[in-house]
Amino acid sequence: MGRQVTPEADGGRDLEGSLPAVDRRTLLKVENVSKAFPGTKALSDFSLQVGAGEIVAVVGQNGSGKSTLVKVLAGVYEMDSGTVEVLGADGSMLGGREASAALHFIHQDLGLVADLTAVENLALGRRLTARSIAPRNGGAERRQAEEQIRRFGGDFDVTVPISKLSPPERTIVAIVRALADWTDSGNLLVLDEPTAALQGEEVEVLFRAVRRVAAEGAGVLFISHRLDEVLGLADRVVALRDGFLVADEPIAKVDQAALIQMIVGREMVDRSFAVDGEAGAPLLEVEGLSGGRVGRADLTLRAGEIVGVTGLIGSGREHLSPLIFGGLPRTGEVRLEGRVLVAESPQKSIAAGLAYVPADRRADGAVMTLTMRENLTLPRLKPLRRGLGWLSSRAELDDVGEWIDRTEIRPPDPARPLEKFSGGNQQKVVIAKSLRTEPRVLLLDEPTQGVDVGAKAAIYELIAGAARDGCAVMVCSSDAKELAALCGRVLVMRDGEIVAELQRDEVSESRMVEESAGMGPGQESTSERIES
Repeated sequence: MGRQVTPEADGGRDLEGSLPAVDRRTLLKVENVSKAFPGTKALSDFSLQVGAGEIVAVVGQNGSGKSTLVKVLAGVYEMDSGTVEVLGADGSMLGGREASAALHFIHQDLGLVADLTAVENLALGRRLTARSIAPRNGGAERRQAEEQIRRFGGDFDVTVPISKLSPPERTIVAIVRALADWTDSGNLLVLDEPTAALQGEEVEVLFRAVRRVAAEGAGVLFISHRLDEVLGLADRVVALRDGFLVADEPIAKVDQAALIQMIVGREMVDRSFAVDGEAGAPLLEVEGLSGGRVGRADLTLRAGEIVGVTGLIGSGREHLSPLIFGGLPRTGEVRLEGRVLVAESPQKSIAAGLAYVPADRRADGAVMTLTMRENLTLPRLKPLRRGLGWLSSRAELDDVGEWIDRTEIRPPDPARPLEKFSGGNQQKVVIAKSLRTEPRVLLLDEPTQGVDVGAKAAIYELIAGAARDGCAVMVCSSDAKELAALCGRVLVMRDGEIVAELQRDEVSESRMVEESAGMGPGQESTSERIES
């Protein structure tokens, strides 16, 4: 079940103080768990065990089932079949409140209240007891908070608002709060992408805390995209692909190449949607772009090409398109066919020939309560007006009918509210309304997120068709397979910057995974820094 984590076994990796040896009893048993959503089977007969003192990493691409697993364990999702058992010190299954008390979760956003202090956030995490109504002893609470935080390597002011703390300091507060109700029968800490907002030495602060948790007898389930961190921290690695368990190996038997193979599988690159031929003249030029999680970005998009952008959560990938489009405050210069675009003005960007399809279609890409017809035509009504400016219903229906045929929206009912369509058909409408503006440049964020296989192929054809018509297309996506199928060039972002540019013959799923995780040619991994 993996090595026992003690200071000696851990190579003396800066574990402060004497840590107790732990036994190898099983704390968590997940057996044959399945969970399906409409059009998607997120988990299929998935099984996993985690032992006391063991750090188990769960890896996989976007949509592989990692988040579903976490939500099943947390009780957010009810599994369709299978069992989850949390076991006590005597090996018996815990139930109800006991099982809930033994499971501790730290999600990507940490779940802390920014305006409250560390002391107050820790108090929020405590279970109410009869003594909870007694007057508070502020000094005692502060000293207790300081003691708990020092236990995990923290040394900072616990009386300032959480918003004033650094990312690793906030993470330590989240760990302390998650373990506030530490039980005697067994504990499991689940970390879902905990390093998304951390860099460099900040990651090591977190890792020291996680190693101490494991060394004191807890089991740790570590969900991460960052493969070098998996190699540097885990005892065992479990890989998910399309909801299936595809590997469960001790970390000692896994190297960088094997880990990538687990995640990607056999290199199957479908290039049928990639646009052939040389790209045309530059249409979009971006210099010194900064804002959100983007520190600096320089890029050029040419007519007739599809450029991909990939990177881990927090890399800046998710902010690049809205910054260019004007949906977020920015510095730097954005030029479309030589004309400088006004910052923070989506309307002027659209007028200049820029279109943007956001990642969250329901919140940002459409008005779900309006009809499909209204959503399609709303961004560009001028061609549909007649005479004194009245909107022509006949012209509108003819226009919408052409787009229904072109995009194969089903059912082909213009009067149907958009919220009544499937996710794939909603996305077709959102993309179609952008293409209907006849953009010179099309920006797409996660264009096939939450759609089925059939809708994906139709959406890919729309994207490729736009490029063949001379549009410059940028696709920001966490799906490496998608980018390999579509793009002639891929930009890789890490820590707010573009760190690699892969040309057509370099574009592959495995290469994108390597570069995103900082494991590309000539790059020093986190695990190497730990050992040095």
